[in-house]
Amino acid sequence: MSWFARFDRHPRRYVAIALTAYLFVNNSINATSDWMETNRDGSPDFALWEPFAWEYTSALAFLLLAPLLFAWFARMPVRLSAPGRQLLLHLVATLIFAILHVGLMMGLRELIYHLAGGNYDFGPWLREFCYEYRKDAWGYLFWFLIYQLYHFVYSRLKGEARPVDEREDSPTQVPEHFLVRKLDREFLVRVADIDYLESAGNYVNLYSQGRIYPLRSTLNELSERLQSKGFSRIHRSYAVNHQAIDNISYQSSGDGEIQLKSGHKLNLSRRYKDNLKQALS
Repeated sequence: MSWFARFDRHPRRYVAIALTAYLFVNNSINATSDWMETNRDGSPDFALWEPFAWEYTSALAFLLLAPLLFAWFARMPVRLSAPGRQLLLHLVATLIFAILHVGLMMGLRELIYHLAGGNYDFGPWLREFCYEYRKDAWGYLFWFLIYQLYHFVYSRLKGEARPVDEREDSPTQVPEHFLVRKLDREFLVRVADIDYLESAGNYVNLYSQGRIYPLRSTLNELSERLQSKGFSRIHRSYAVNHQAIDNISYQSSGDGEIQLKSGHKLNLSRRYKDNLKQALS
């Protein structure tokens, strides 16, 4: 199995691990820097554990908000149209993000200081919030750019599919092939060779002959478009090519499992079971 295939099976898990590792290292460096600065004259203004509490609560608050933040980025892709509206929405989002981040962070710090038998003093709220907002707005921009760069680079390394004929790129037309651009090379993928489709945010992953190709679309739109080619929706996250099915097993709950000829297994939801039976018959 290729690295891309492994990553695509659990993308959120790998992203969460990488994000957690980055924040741990970055905020540990910030905490040790704070401690070294206050020890320059040999009389520290706070205990050793305090800067770590400040930095780690900030990191934890961000990790809790990260799924919402990245979901928002997915709903707001960069577009050339209406740039003023996009900018305004992002400015409002930075304020909401800062309010939530500061609120979570302060709550966690109050809890830690309470358990330590002390009291956390945030200072004048308006002044301190403006100070934190400045950092959170910059952090929002940083992670927005990282999110866009990640999707751009990953799609180019992995290969992104589109219908061969641009005139076919409409819900009323059914393509015979998809063209995949991967770095400086192009590949043709036959629709008949695609085993199944998997929803992946703003993309649908096309699984064909052990490879995965992302296509910018929704699973509902693409599965309906390929219905005449023998594809059926079987789950909120999957659609399958009838010709790729080896056998189907059912459970007492009404759900089932589809074994593909490739050996891969897909969940079959009882919501789509009857439609699949009808399509196969």
